[in-house]
Amino acid sequence: MCMHLANVMPYSLGVNPLYKAAITMTRYQIDHFNSLETCPPINPKMSESIQLDVQAIASIYPHHDNEAELNVVVGQIQHRADLIKLWDIKPGEHILEIGCGQGDCTVTLANAIGERGHITAVDPAPLDYGSPYTLGEAHDHLLSSSIGPRMSFVEANPITFLNSTSNRYTTAVIAHCIWYFSSPQALQDILKILSTRADRICIAEWALTTQDFRAFPHVLSALTQSALECRKTESQSNIRTVLSPKAIRQSALTAGLTIQKEDIVTPNEGMLDGSWETSSVLSSQFEEELSQYVKDERERSVIVAMRDSVCASRDSVKAQNEKVKSMDVWVSTFIASST
Repeated sequence: MCMHLANVMPYSLGVNPLYKAAITMTRYQIDHFNSLETCPPINPKMSESIQLDVQAIASIYPHHDNEAELNVVVGQIQHRADLIKLWDIKPGEHILEIGCGQGDCTVTLANAIGERGHITAVDPAPLDYGSPYTLGEAHDHLLSSSIGPRMSFVEANPITFLNSTSNRYTTAVIAHCIWYFSSPQALQDILKILSTRADRICIAEWALTTQDFRAFPHVLSALTQSALECRKTESQSNIRTVLSPKAIRQSALTAGLTIQKEDIVTPNEGMLDGSWETSSVLSSQFEEELSQYVKDERERSVIVAMRDSVCASRDSVKAQNEKVKSMDVWVSTFIASST
């Protein structure tokens, strides 16, 4: 997640049913995207991947002029750079990114595709959403940078956007945003359309596994938070529809995709999502919402027990003078079954 300092990933993917979200593109934007040439064919064997300078990319991403905040950005950008390496993104690619948020993966991809490439980043969240920088502020900042011409940001529902243009992409990227979707069906619907519009689909999402005891609180927090959020009719939480790699894989297969490769990776120590999510579950606000949304005593006792488990796991980490870290990440690439 981009700088979790305040809910900076997709907003209305989890608030509105996918087909009810209104597109906010202007007629000019639609004509602009329709006028883009179909992406040129790229032979991966003929292109050398660009070596990414994480520190330099982090300096482009919006942040206050202090070392602590820059270090948070560096951890997030490093993770995206690691994903891009696993996906083998090549210079010259034309990429569609679903759920771009404030653009941490977008700016990293823009560096990887070079001057001949382009990335269209789509997110349904309103531009005044997010903190410490809104999406609009973050996007404007990135567009004004030296690599701004390589990026286009679109405030739109992904399916509505895809239906508004006939463009095809070399790669579609869905990085750490599936848990923001309104339902499992939303993911399947997006994947089905992407199967006909992108040469391949690259996905990264939390794996719900870890070999490091310091990351157990993150796994437990994700499940605990989702147990509460699924009882809300609307949610702005970081975790709204938790899906395991197995469930995502099945959605992709049902959508007509074939898995090309998959990996489980351990994120760098600078990825602080595990600590953020653990703190969220142990906050007083979580307790208040639990009382508000879960009225059945037996159901509430289950979530209370899960929250207690998060607390005990966090305390076990602290007892060994360690800090909570983030769980493993599932990284995969899919292609259309007929490809």
